Amino acid sequence: MSDKALHENGSKGISRRGFMARTSSIAGAAVLAGQVAAGPARAATNPTAGPIENGARVPALVIGTGYGGSVAALRLAQAGVDVHMVEMGMAWDTPGSDGKIFCNTTSPDQRAYWLRTRTKQPLSNFLGFPIDKDVPRYTGILDAEEMGGIIVYQGRGVGGGSLVNGGMAVTPRRSNFAAILPTVDAQEMYATYYPRANAGLGVGLVDPAWFDTVDCYQFARVGRKHAQRSGFPFVFVPDVYDWDYMKQEAAGTAPKSAVAGEILYGNNHGKKSLQKTYLAQARATGRVTISPLHKVTSVRPATAGGYTVVIDRIDTSGTTTATKSVTADKVFFAAGSVGTSKLLVRLKATGALPALNGEIGKGWGDNGNVMCGRANHMWDPTGKIQASIPCGGIDNWDAGGAFAEVAPLPTGIETYASFYLSITKNPHRAEFTYNAASGAVELNWQTAWKQPSIDMAKTIFDKINSKEGTIYRTDLFGSYKIWGDHLTYHPLGGAVLGKATDNYGRLYGYAGLYVIDGALIPGNTSVNPFVTITALAERNIETIIATDL
Repeated sequence: MSDKALHENGSKGISRRGFMARTSSIAGAAVLAGQVAAGPARAATNPTAGPIENGARVPALVIGTGYGGSVAALRLAQAGVDVHMVEMGMAWDTPGSDGKIFCNTTSPDQRAYWLRTRTKQPLSNFLGFPIDKDVPRYTGILDAEEMGGIIVYQGRGVGGGSLVNGGMAVTPRRSNFAAILPTVDAQEMYATYYPRANAGLGVGLVDPAWFDTVDCYQFARVGRKHAQRSGFPFVFVPDVYDWDYMKQEAAGTAPKSAVAGEILYGNNHGKKSLQKTYLAQARATGRVTISPLHKVTSVRPATAGGYTVVIDRIDTSGTTTATKSVTADKVFFAAGSVGTSKLLVRLKATGALPALNGEIGKGWGDNGNVMCGRANHMWDPTGKIQASIPCGGIDNWDAGGAFAEVAPLPTGIETYASFYLSITKNPHRAEFTYNAASGAVELNWQTAWKQPSIDMAKTIFDKINSKEGTIYRTDLFGSYKIWGDHLTYHPLGGAVLGKATDNYGRLYGYAGLYVIDGALIPGNTSVNPFVTITALAERNIETIIATDL
């Protein structure tokens, strides 16, 4: 992959009050694949079997079904190990009353948010007015978790973040890799594990000739024109969307999905989420079983070896309906950067895993995420129909520390707005700690720590505005507020590789406990992180299988 093929993720933009009701619900529309030989399939762990039973013993328990967990489950199963995956969210395999599994970005309902009674959309305002709406409390697909002065958007369900992200599948520049994971051999990552991850994820690139002509990428062509006129490179970015299906959508020969704005709350057709890639392969081995709506609350050494894992089964209102205790020979923490970090910090502080070292909870960052919008001139329309899958960005990483995704605003109405999600070289790192008085795990992120991200993003957009004679939008994140500096779609760190773990994700202090998700990466990848999370998991699980089994 080209060194210029960087970054990911995004959201939306706006226009006038006459279509405020329509726009209100899109507020975040574009947020936020040489393998191990397969072992024989076994019917005993049929994926259609029921959830894990109280008292069960499993060779490998994977906590979470996102990128790292899915890689671990597949490779362990192919190596002949029976695996049980525990997922806090739903399976997302049953259509709702509208016949669709996922609700549309423009009309969030109970499927949209994780146990909230009001939406928490990335774009919170339109013309200064708040645009969130009441929804029934439900175990929906997007968690807007508020902590330490930041909102962390996370996917909830079988497939984790792959269900809700923009799908931009970016391999970092090799020249940046040493700053991301300094203890990892870059040569083997770029020769073996990044290619393996891209293959497993089904990564592809938009057809540039089609991009140049199709209506649904007018917004991105405007972004390209403005970037290039200000001297910035515009780069096409790989994605995990089925581009042949996208062409059919745009031509009207297949049910619309991305072209209908589906992204933030799931995509019903063309997106290659983990359900269609790693998890589908894992299920096909016959050795992987998944328990949705199950939440791990405790992991501690078992008297007879292995680990006792306590799991709450919840219903769609979030109420615990049963508590189970199982034994696992090996446990893989793959609950996402926040989920894994919070769980490990709690287990250390409460005495379940007291030998975890002092690095647990440290090195957390937001991947430098910051958003903004620009108001274009009337002669620069961005298009009524916009595909919700971003496919390009503006590269100023070397000179200004920022890469800006050109993000869609799929309202169905012309807005004349350009919207961007920037990934920046923000140096700030936060720490999770346990509050014994409240029993909560807290994050010490400070809102002021976003200022470096704003300054880096401004190296792009101040110049474009000056060149084009345009201005920033001030009505998207609150009255007269330019910058979306209150959130992240890319949480990273909290159990950093080589610090909280050894160089392959083995937790110090406990044989048979592993971290295999974004918690291993210290706060920034310079790009959208999920390909790096996947590639690192491929690297780590290969060594774990070879040496620990």
